[in-house]
Amino acid sequence: MEFVNLENIPSMDDLLGEVDSSTENYVEGKLISGIVVEKKDNGALIDIGYKAEGFVGKDEFKDWDGLKVKDQVDVFLETIEDENNMPEISVQKAELQKSWDILLTERNEGDIVKGLVKYRVKGGLIIDIGVDGFLPGSHVDIGPVRNLDDFLNKEFEFKILKINIDRKNIILSRRELLEEAREEQKEALLKVINIGDIRKGIVKNITDFGAFIDLNGMDGLLHITDMSWGRISHPSEMLAMGDEIEVMILDIDTEKRRVSLGLKQKSKDPWEKIGERFPVNTSIKGKVVNIMPYGAFVEIEEGIEGLIHVSEMSWTKRITRASDVLMVGEEVEAIILDIQSETKKISLGLRQTTENPWEIIAQKYPVNSTVKGKVRNLTSYGAFVEIQDDIDGMIHVSDMSWTRKINNPAEVLKKGDEVEAVVLEINPEQQRISLGIKQLGEDPWEKIEDLFKIGDMVKGSVTKITSYGAFVELMNGIDGLVHITQLSDKKVNRVKDVLNLGDDIEAKVIKIDNDERRIALSMRSGQASNFNAAPAADASFGGIGDIFDSALEGLDVPDDKK
Repeated sequence: MEFVNLENIPSMDDLLGEVDSSTENYVEGKLISGIVVEKKDNGALIDIGYKAEGFVGKDEFKDWDGLKVKDQVDVFLETIEDENNMPEISVQKAELQKSWDILLTERNEGDIVKGLVKYRVKGGLIIDIGVDGFLPGSHVDIGPVRNLDDFLNKEFEFKILKINIDRKNIILSRRELLEEAREEQKEALLKVINIGDIRKGIVKNITDFGAFIDLNGMDGLLHITDMSWGRISHPSEMLAMGDEIEVMILDIDTEKRRVSLGLKQKSKDPWEKIGERFPVNTSIKGKVVNIMPYGAFVEIEEGIEGLIHVSEMSWTKRITRASDVLMVGEEVEAIILDIQSETKKISLGLRQTTENPWEIIAQKYPVNSTVKGKVRNLTSYGAFVEIQDDIDGMIHVSDMSWTRKINNPAEVLKKGDEVEAVVLEINPEQQRISLGIKQLGEDPWEKIEDLFKIGDMVKGSVTKITSYGAFVELMNGIDGLVHITQLSDKKVNRVKDVLNLGDDIEAKVIKIDNDERRIALSMRSGQASNFNAAPAADASFGGIGDIFDSALEGLDVPDDKK
């Protein structure tokens, strides 16, 4: 029987110590070296000197085909033992860690690095600079970028903006490098360019007011007013993004570091010697390019436009809107009326391409000739009569009667009446024809002394009653006035107490005023009588007439309408 030496048996603490000593050199999150002991179809077993090998997938090796057994590789120890009691290791993470170590050793914030654009993420791009860095979308280019996909799989230089060691995060910028380079180019360009130089550039941006042109060093503004001698509504009518154009340097502001550019200045100003090419009163053809309420703009040559004002569109019609006559794109013929080369304005006439109907009318209907026409319109001062082709003549109220004072043309005429009149005056320049009705007959006042004498007894009909007397129509249409004081020997308070409209009366001529064309009459006792008045018991002429007057007064009807 053998005796066991208890002194040689290891204690539990010794056994635990051996286990601890087997793992004390393995720290999770560190780089360690290993040997490839077996290469399988899907990966390799790596001996890191631990009691079990670790497995690394095939896709973690950059050169899988060149990998051989016994090759030494660096791995990153993620976990000492996984659920299978194997160390969890990674070649990729080892490479990343080595890259980070190199980056932190060799690079600082502000350094320039090269990198490959790998893929898009929310807010920007991921860049491979040995480790993954983040490029915010606002730092991809100087201006806004329409499509970030255009940068994928391309290599650029970047500036390191920030390094976060704890998060292993790097923020990059391409824009800052471009801006710095552009500032250097701008400085160099400002030293060599001069006003009047012709430079090539690329259309970089288009706005409503112009376009920004990249002059390979700085941007210059090409204002819309400097693009063409002619009219353009928007810069996009002439330019497109990316176009290469030649422009002229118009102005250089070294303090604000701005350059103004011109495109139209490369060609000769078409307004020079404009009067020689387009003399006044000559006919031109052009295209309507713009219409405003007050007129139409016609392009008669590239860069040259003239205005046809609404007043020059028709001889006879009153045009209130140019769009009623012309439309954009229409080809028209017009006459040069006026040229103001200093203000670059040309006045054109459309109606002048046809014969002036007012001049034809003046020849056809000379002064004192007779015309016939239809009343087209009435105003407070006269009536407009159509003579021919929308040409109207005007009969003023003062030319409607020799004998009556016409306050409103409606007293004599109404719309649609066919009338005959005498041409009193024609002014083709002012497009005005004056007509008269009373001139068709003789003026009875010229022979008034042959018709009436003071003291004559005359008969007539009451045509108008006013507060101060009654108007009586005598022979030849001449009116006489019986003043309220001449109606009766007694005091008369109201004319209508004595006379009514339509009454036939006899009165005595007591005054004739040729200058004022007035005849005063009297009905006072012994001098006249009222043939229409009903017999009355007294001089008040009461009865039916008074009742009628009272009724009219209650209706508040004007005297001249009763």
